[in-house]
Amino acid sequence: MRVLIVEDEQKVAKALQQGLEEHQMRCELAFDGQIGKRLALRNFYDIILLDVILPGMNGFEVCRELRQAGINTPVLMLTAMDTTEDKLTGFDVGADDYLPKPFEFRELLARIRSIVKRSSGVMQSSNLLRFADLELDLDTQTAKRGDRTIELTAKEFALMEYLIRNKGRVLSKAEIADKVWDINFDTGTNVIEVYVNYLRKKVDKDFPNKLIHTQIGKGYILRESL
Repeated sequence: MRVLIVEDEQKVAKALQQGLEEHQMRCELAFDGQIGKRLALRNFYDIILLDVILPGMNGFEVCRELRQAGINTPVLMLTAMDTTEDKLTGFDVGADDYLPKPFEFRELLARIRSIVKRSSGVMQSSNLLRFADLELDLDTQTAKRGDRTIELTAKEFALMEYLIRNKGRVLSKAEIADKVWDINFDTGTNVIEVYVNYLRKKVDKDFPNKLIHTQIGKGYILRESL
């Protein structure tokens, strides 16, 4: 596995490099955002470990510009900025996961392996998912409802995909956190509610047939309005 570590604290970066290389991972280091972006554009990596507060260009900007350039390498953000807003920003710019500092090294390893396994596996046998008049194109990562194109962020698309794949079944917040965010559900965060509300505004608000429903005390379910 080839890993790019973008971290301006050199002691931290080299400690991560040493630990990962002990687990048969090849690591390259970048100590500022501009260099990290340049390496990610030029070379192939299985995953990028990306700090947020960086000289030259912050991690959010790096991730956003990589996604705009068509680079789909999984990005795991490692940062002391761990508010809900910080996490939402990270997911909105295209990060695959977000691990607040300080963290245990074994948790980092588990996150890396899970993200890489998920990104490299074959996730579907069909390139289109449909429910009612909603359609997701898994190749282009685009969504349509009827004849209208719906702009979704990477995380919104992933959540919508999971809802469609489990249509008609009540999904708890804990299950959504595990399957879509690959994290244990934290009862102190409202990330799931925030993203469900984002989807409702984009997918349901302007349509009479509502698809995303709340089961009070249980979770969310995708079904057509009764």
